[in-house]
Amino acid sequence: MKYQKFEDLPIWKAARIFVKSIYQNCSSEKFNNDYALANQLRRASTSVMLNIAEGFERKSNKDFARFINNAKASAGEIRCALYIGYDLNYLEKDEFDRLFEEIISISNQLFKFEQYLLSTHKK
Repeated sequence: MKYQKFEDLPIWKAARIFVKSIYQNCSSEKFNNDYALANQLRRASTSVMLNIAEGFERKSNKDFARFINNAKASAGEIRCALYIGYDLNYLEKDEFDRLFEEIISISNQLFKFEQYLLSTHKK
């Protein structure tokens, strides 16, 4: 299926839902005293979503793959920040597990999508 706009991409939709979850968690009282970590989680999560959109608009699979790779790197940053939030007791175990599972799923989808884009790029 050829997508006409980035808003139709399943991976972008998943990233959008994840961003909302991150913003909700970072608005909790537990994150109030750690603006830096909350801001980093917000920035990294929005970076995933924004890189998918920007890559899509490039209209070249090679360029798109590069932006998907950037999104995947931001997903790694999120995983690390989630550990910090959990270790500092900003996140309960069940919420940490849910967010971690979500970002792992997104990261895996990004990897597969990047591989697809690179395999369809003419050398």
